Amino acid sequence: MTATKMHPTASIRQNLFYQLAGVAAILSFAFFLIVRGVAEQAAEMTQDGILSASATAIADALRSEGGAVVLDLPYSALSMLGTLNEDRVFYRIYTDQQTLTGYPDLPLPDERPRRGEPVFETHEFRGDEVRAVSVMRPVGASGAARNVIVTVAQTRLGLEATSRTITTTATGVAAGFFLAATGLSLWAASAALAPIERLTSAVARRGPYDLRPVTADTPTELVPLVDALNSFMTRLRASLSRTEDFIAEAAHRVRTPLATVRTQAEVTHRKLNKPEHRLAIREMIRAIDESSRSAGQMLDHAMVKFRTDTLASDQLDMRALIDEVCDRLGATADLKDIDIIRDLPDDPIPIHGDGILLQATLQNLLDNAIKYSPEDSRITVSVTPNDALWVSITDEGRGFGDADLTRLKTRYTRGANVGDIVGSGLGLTIADEVASAHGGRIDIKPNENGAGACVSLVLPRE
Repeated sequence: MTATKMHPTASIRQNLFYQLAGVAAILSFAFFLIVRGVAEQAAEMTQDGILSASATAIADALRSEGGAVVLDLPYSALSMLGTLNEDRVFYRIYTDQQTLTGYPDLPLPDERPRRGEPVFETHEFRGDEVRAVSVMRPVGASGAARNVIVTVAQTRLGLEATSRTITTTATGVAAGFFLAATGLSLWAASAALAPIERLTSAVARRGPYDLRPVTADTPTELVPLVDALNSFMTRLRASLSRTEDFIAEAAHRVRTPLATVRTQAEVTHRKLNKPEHRLAIREMIRAIDESSRSAGQMLDHAMVKFRTDTLASDQLDMRALIDEVCDRLGATADLKDIDIIRDLPDDPIPIHGDGILLQATLQNLLDNAIKYSPEDSRITVSVTPNDALWVSITDEGRGFGDADLTRLKTRYTRGANVGDIVGSGLGLTIADEVASAHGGRIDIKPNENGAGACVSLVLPRE
């Protein structure tokens, strides 16, 4: 039976992997943005902290002297900004609409700072982007408090370099996270589908004859599938059983009436005296024999086709099968004074297979040998256990003549030299199909020791 090839439309593994990899890519990008944002914010807060400390240190150095605001500039406050990186530092001390010291063009804050509350701004100054902080400190001078604004600014070159470093690091970390997540996604997809693969492997290993329910542990999601599969196999098992019963019943109902008709024809043949009537009855008996044999072998062929699709694999003794077939056909051989010689080993010949099919094959081969052998001849049944098991049946009959030996195993094909003998052309076909189902073959060749044929059933050894 030829299995129908399915054409898959999509791969669950690929779809699951792509979905998990897509989620990993989104998470990696989000991780990159978060890490870069937090790191840049931390770097900016660090710069703001240093700027604020520097401005506060300068403001704390302000004092009043002789009614004027005096500043002993603590250069350490500016140096701690300058030594961090190659950034330039600017400052401006402003009060009463005038700049006391510093860079007079350094912009003042848009929002007037309050005491203890520094104001941070980012703007352009002398072609560079600077980060500035302004603090206000009241200083008593000439009997009145004067509000002095201290502004300290620093270029952002170092911050930008830090940002680039952070971006590079975050990119590497995100890429590493994505690669790791992709690998985990592939593993997760395989792990998620592992139960399906185990179920598939368990069912595929069974072969066509094993229709037992699947009892392996399965995930909850696969229980409906397994239940449906078990239900289908139960129905299939019942259908196959009905088919086997039908074939057996059909064989019985076809063969029995034909045998009855043949018996009646033989009785009539004995009672008739006229030669033309006796000839007509003989032709009728021959037609009945042909019909009986054809019907029987066609039913045997149907049985073989059925059982090869549901092939059993039992422990058998080939010697016992051969003995049983030889005993069964011994009476038929005796009618033609044919001796069946059994060249068999004394010990059992173990083999695995379908006993009914192998017995039917041996019976077909031996029946053919008896049918095509002349009276008072010999048929040898021998076993040669080499690399393969050879069961050979050699007769002293007509042989194959000029027939194409390869075509003799085709249905309804017979040799040109056996037209006067009743036959259906299915015997070798049945034997060949049974041998193929067991991984073997039928070997056909002339009798090497004289007239006749040698047909061998070749089966693989255990």
